[in-house]
Amino acid sequence: MTRPVILVIGAGPGVSGSVARRFARDGHDVGLVGVHPDVLRDLADDLAALDATAAWRVADLTDHDAATRAVAELAGELGRVDVLHFNPSAFREQDPLELSVPDLLADVTLGVGALLTVLQAARPHMESGARVTATGSMAADQPWHRAASLGVQKAGLRNLVRSIDATLEPDGIRAASVTVRGTLSDHGPFTPDRVADAIHAAAQQDAEFWSVEIPYEG
Repeated sequence: MTRPVILVIGAGPGVSGSVARRFARDGHDVGLVGVHPDVLRDLADDLAALDATAAWRVADLTDHDAATRAVAELAGELGRVDVLHFNPSAFREQDPLELSVPDLLADVTLGVGALLTVLQAARPHMESGARVTATGSMAADQPWHRAASLGVQKAGLRNLVRSIDATLEPDGIRAASVTVRGTLSDHGPFTPDRVADAIHAAAQQDAEFWSVEIPYEG
């Protein structure tokens, strides 16, 4: 029997890296999509030390063709997709009087729209029991006006995850977002590893009692 596979989209050294390692410790092989090859290479080495097979691709997630190709190649190489985790967002410190429409749309393309791209690419490789997870944020409900686009992204992401769950539920595939209600830090309840534990737990929910949005309060 082949090992389960998670694809981590927007892979980097923070929460996404912790998610990759958490699932590797749980027996998953890991596919990584990100923009920094050195970071991806180092993370793949960490995963290999956990006895996981790790493969990675560099892709701009706002480039539909590049992101689609990256996901399709990883799914083909690893053989399946059991968990698709979506992590990216854009932080732009501009308030509503500074933020332009093109910049807002660019940020939403990364933080929300790219989920459509990678989901559609991964779907042929997902079977009943597969899961889609996303890193949410309290910015969806309590946006900081100086980073106005981030709140829009996180609210849109949570909404899209609900639509994804409703669409895929008849096929036995569920989706959930984890709303991180705190500020990430190196210590305490909001470390990347603790958030990764919450995301892992969200993916392990009993489908009969599924929650599409899970608040992580620390």
